Amino acid sequence: MKCPFCSNDETQVVETRVAEDGDFVRRRRQCIACEKRFTTYERPDVTFPAVVKKDGRRIDYERAKLLGSMNLALRKRPVSTEQIDSAVERIEEKLLNLGLREIPSARLGELVMRELKKLDKVAYVRFASVYRSFEDIDEFKTLVDEVRR
Repeated sequence: MKCPFCSNDETQVVETRVAEDGDFVRRRRQCIACEKRFTTYERPDVTFPAVVKKDGRRIDYERAKLLGSMNLALRKRPVSTEQIDSAVERIEEKLLNLGLREIPSARLGELVMRELKKLDKVAYVRFASVYRSFEDIDEFKTLVDEVRR
């Protein structure tokens, strides 16, 4: 593992911990040259389905993109990073369990909305209003009424 501070190739593992859910391993490492410490995470390398956009294009699934859109919806909302990470993990688990090679972006968006609805109603409405491309205020009002129930 290359040191992110000095780019030295020699580092040693100081501490190893398995995450509570067992999905990844966290390692604290120390550079042999500059003696600075940093953290790495090991996850299994799995293949997610390609995302089929509305216009028919196929793009690779990107965790960072999913996390970014969720963080945007959850901006300034009282939801912890751990809760967001858990929601992303659940979405990814569902994607893998589907066993599909491709998934329509609409279906992925529905999975995201389901998780956001559990986390924070305001974030859910934010995401849904952009994702569903409401044409008028009545559609928005219907969504808000649905959330209130």
